[in-house]
Amino acid sequence: MSEFWRLSAIEAVALLKKGEVTPLDLIDDALARIERVGPKVNAVVTLCPERARDHARRLMKLPVEKRGLLAGLPIGVKELNDVAGVRTTYGSPIFADNVPKKSDIMVERLEENGAIVLGMTNSPEFGAGANTFNEVHGETYNPWNTKLNAGGSSGGSAVALATGQVWMATGSDLGGSLRTPAAFCSVVGLRPSPGRVAAGPGELRFDTLAVNGPMGRDVADTALMLDAMAGWHIADPISYPPPTESFLATAQRRTRPSRIALCVDPAGLPIEPEVQELCRAAAKMLAKSGMNVEEASPDFSGVGNAFQTLRAVDYAASMKPLLAQHRDKLKAEVIWNAEKGLVLTGEEIGKALIRRSKLYADMIAFFETYDLLLLPAAPILPRDIKERWPREINGEQLDNYVEWLKLAALITMTACPVLSLPCGFSADGRPMGLQLVGKPRGEGLLLAQAMACEEVLGIRDMVPIDPRP
Repeated sequence: MSEFWRLSAIEAVALLKKGEVTPLDLIDDALARIERVGPKVNAVVTLCPERARDHARRLMKLPVEKRGLLAGLPIGVKELNDVAGVRTTYGSPIFADNVPKKSDIMVERLEENGAIVLGMTNSPEFGAGANTFNEVHGETYNPWNTKLNAGGSSGGSAVALATGQVWMATGSDLGGSLRTPAAFCSVVGLRPSPGRVAAGPGELRFDTLAVNGPMGRDVADTALMLDAMAGWHIADPISYPPPTESFLATAQRRTRPSRIALCVDPAGLPIEPEVQELCRAAAKMLAKSGMNVEEASPDFSGVGNAFQTLRAVDYAASMKPLLAQHRDKLKAEVIWNAEKGLVLTGEEIGKALIRRSKLYADMIAFFETYDLLLLPAAPILPRDIKERWPREINGEQLDNYVEWLKLAALITMTACPVLSLPCGFSADGRPMGLQLVGKPRGEGLLLAQAMACEEVLGIRDMVPIDPRP
C-alpha cells in the first residue's frame, strides 16, 4: 500500500506500532500528497522535511513501546505556535523571517508523545478573523469548492486534514477559530476547557478565552490527539493533569446522551436559514435514532457583547507594542481590535466579567437537566474566498469583523468543552457542522457522545478528498 494518507490517524498509528510501516514511510507519503494537492489549496505553507526525518530516525532507534502515544505520526502545526528551527510567521509580515529557537509547550508535549512535525499550516495574521489569508502566505482555499474560503483561523489545519496532507493537526480557538474551519471543511475540531492543553509560555498566562485544541478527520482521531496534547505544565498556571482514563478509551464507549437541547437561534443572532435547516435535519436524525432532542437554550443575552469587550482587552494587552512599532504592517482588523481595547473603561470590563460569571452559573444549572447542547457551528455557509469577513447575514448589517463570530463566542464564554461535528451539506455542496457543547471539563464524555452522534449522521468517511474546483 502506497496511499497511507487515506488511513485514519488511529489506523496509521496501529501500523507504526506493529512495525508494518515506519515514520519515514509516512513522511514520504505525506510529502507526496502535499506536492500533489498542496498548490490547489495552500494549506501547509512551510515544510520541514529534514527536521521531520531527523526526528523519525531518533524515534526509530527506540523500541516501539518507547516511541510515544503517536509512535512517529506526522502532523501539521498551526502557524501561531512556535516550532524550534522552523519558520513561524504568525501570518504577519512583521515576523516573516522569524525562526524560533524553542518550541512552545504544546508542540513539545506532542513531540514527547511521538508526533513528528511535518510542516506549518496557514493562519490569518495573529489568528484574527475567520477567513484564512495573510500577506505572507496568501489564501487557503476550501477543498469542497476552491472558490470558497475555508474558515479560520485554523483554516490551514482543517484543509490539510480534509485533503489528506496530514493525519492530525493542531488548532486554536478564541472566537471559533477551530470550530468554524472544521465546519467549513467537514472535519472535527475540539475546543477543550481552558487549561486542558497547556499553552505558552506567553504574556497572558492566565487567559481563559484562547485555547489550543486537536483537529482530526473523525472523533476518534481527535480524541487520540487530545490524549497526546493534554496535561499539566508548570509554566501554564491554569493547566491541570489529564484524567486517569484516556480520552480515546472513554470516547470509544459511544455514550448516547439521554437528553439533548437544540438551539438554532441563540440570543437572536442572525443565522442563515439553510444553516438552521441543516442543523435541524441532523437533530431529527439523532431523534429518529432514539435520542431525546428538544429545543432549549441557556440565557445568552448580552454574552456576545461581553465577549467582544474581553477579546478587546486581550488584544490591547498583547498588541499594544506592535501597534506602536509596526502599525503600518498590521492589518486593519487587528488595529481596530487593539484600539477598541485601549479605550475600554474599568466599568465596561467589570460588567463583561460579571456577565461571563453569571453565564457559567447558568450552564451548571442547564446541565443538571441536559446532557448535551447543540448549536450551529457557524452562522453562515462558506462564502467567496475574497470576502474578508461577512458584512451582512440575512440582510442584517455587521459593522465589524468580530460580529459574525458571536455564535461561537457564546460558547467560548461558557468555558465548556465544545466539539464541531460535520452535520451535512447545503444544496450546492457546502459543508456545515454542529457545535456539541459538553459539561465543564467533560471532554471525555463529550467525545463519547460525539462518537455516538457521528455514527448516526454518517458523514465520517467522506474525507479525505481531492480539492474540487
